[in-house]
Amino acid sequence: MTPRVVAIGAEDRLLTVEDIMTLGRLRHLPVVRSGELVGVISERDLLRASPSCLELQEVDERRNFLNSIEVWQAMSSPAIVVDAKASLHRAVELMLEEEIGCLPVTDDTGELRGMLSRGDVFASMAREG
Repeated sequence: MTPRVVAIGAEDRLLTVEDIMTLGRLRHLPVVRSGELVGVISERDLLRASPSCLELQEVDERRNFLNSIEVWQAMSSPAIVVDAKASLHRAVELMLEEEIGCLPVTDDTGELRGMLSRGDVFASMAREG
């Protein structure tokens, strides 16, 4: 699990998501509203909401378009989460069942504690040999 998580606000813009994902080399961001986890925005969600490269030829046009859409309009909601006490095996089962690439990890109070991605799972498997 990645414990230090960058979260994005539901009312932030997709352009901000794209910039954070590009700069941070991230594929998923938890989405919060008033401090509460309300969804996840993935690279796939961002691509689905973006205009085709054939529709908008200019980079500025595309960036202006992304800046016009709020995160809540493109995010996956509600967030599918895993409890921090759950086993890695259970988390992987959930990711496979739901066909998702990451899981927000929450504690007993529902507070976001981290994100578990496929990369985290692979890294764990590699360490175990």
